[in-house]
Amino acid sequence: MPTITAGEFLLTTDDYRRMADAGILGPEDRVELIDGQIVPMSPIGASHLFCVNTLTRLFAEHTGDDVEVSVQDPVQLGPHQEPDVALLRVAAEPRVPAAEDALLVVEVADTTYSYDCRTKLPLYAEAGIPQVWIFNLPERRLEAYARPAEESYTERAVRAPGEHVTLPHTDHAVRVADVLP
Repeated sequence: MPTITAGEFLLTTDDYRRMADAGILGPEDRVELIDGQIVPMSPIGASHLFCVNTLTRLFAEHTGDDVEVSVQDPVQLGPHQEPDVALLRVAAEPRVPAAEDALLVVEVADTTYSYDCRTKLPLYAEAGIPQVWIFNLPERRLEAYARPAEESYTERAVRAPGEHVTLPHTDHAVRVADVLP
């Protein structure tokens, strides 16, 4: 029997879910599936939590019935990766949302900015996610990406705390400073 070394065997989202169903991965495990590999996640700090909770409230208040706010839940981008925060079209039946359901993916980067930009952002572009926001907490700014093309985005806008950004599929503008801790 051949030996499998790290990096040679990629998990699918079904494999990952079966591991959770079997109790191999539990809710207390701070991991996520990225490009077929189980990757440890940084602990969630107070600043990260503040930003995610504020966005959740704003999205819930200002999106219509056809949009669902999904916080730290999977969106299947392909057979090997799942982000955990998204603004989605409401599904007609129970299922794990797919890339085509995503209107916006938001990453809150306290200590993970480099990883989010170098690893996650190309995966989102490749999957066709129309918009990605990265809240860069140490730099106190929002980076908004749009128009995916292969493994990158053709549009990038940086918003400072005093600037506003419009929530997708609404006319509501949010001041970046109101989301940042």
